[in-house]
Amino acid sequence: MKNDIHPDYHFIEVVMTDGSKFKTRSTYGKEGDVLNLDIDPKSHPAWTGGNQTLSDRGGRVSRFKDKFKGFGV
Repeated sequence: MKNDIHPDYHFIEVVMTDGSKFKTRSTYGKEGDVLNLDIDPKSHPAWTGGNQTLSDRGGRVSRFKDKFKGFGV
C-alpha cells in the first residue's frame, strides 16, 4: 500500500438541526472542526414520514396513474 495517499481521518463534532451534538471520525475539515447540518434524519420528510408532494411535469404523474389505475385492485 502506498504511503501518504489517504486523507487525514480525525474527530469532528456534528451539530444536528435540533442542536444536539455528537463526535465522529471523518475526513471533513480538520481535527476539531464543527459540521452544522441543515437537513438530518430528525427533520427530513424521508425519515420522519412527513407530507410528500408529487410535482406533475408535463402530465407524467397523471399518465402513470391512468396507465396503472386498475393494477393491483
